[in-house]
Amino acid sequence: MGLFDKLFGGGKKVSKETKETRGMHMPDLNIPVDEKFTIHFKKNGGKFLYCDSFEEVSTAIKNILDENGWQDYPFFAMNPRLEEKFAKEHIKFTGNADESEVFFTTCEHLIAQNGSILVCSNQLMEKKLNELPDNVIVYATTSQLVESIGEGLKIIKKKYGHNIPANITTLKHFLPTTENSDDFLTYGSSSKNLYLLLQEDL
Repeated sequence: MGLFDKLFGGGKKVSKETKETRGMHMPDLNIPVDEKFTIHFKKNGGKFLYCDSFEEVSTAIKNILDENGWQDYPFFAMNPRLEEKFAKEHIKFTGNADESEVFFTTCEHLIAQNGSILVCSNQLMEKKLNELPDNVIVYATTSQLVESIGEGLKIIKKKYGHNIPANITTLKHFLPTTENSDDFLTYGSSSKNLYLLLQEDL
């Protein structure tokens, strides 16, 4: 060890930086995609519920209903398969957004880069985000986690070929804040009170 090393504490320094201690414009740390998504998603104001099995998903749904007093409110859903999957969960469904306080949906991908949820016409049909109820529950699986929007779009293109779905957008702002209130990208949409039910499938 040289003199300068002794004086100034040479050798490898272990960084104690985390995503929270870095500036918002600093590059992401090399952390697992699921952890990165969770950090950004919570920063956006989303409510995250990780489930090992569908039984845990069922319990989480019941807790959400109890927490918000939504037992007698029909869920607005546009996915018949989702309704079938949750048919035994004592959830009422409606196809009319104006009759519901809650939008229940799946998604295409979960974007780790910014904690957003990638959706398209498979989930939204032709509706715009501001036409949906303010409360949203998204059911997704861990295999839908991807690093970036670009990666998600590549998978969609490969999956659907020439029949790429329309109305591709992201759900990103889950709490109204000064940071997103002036974001021109959210023009015409409102912040959503969003719950993510993430089931392990890997």
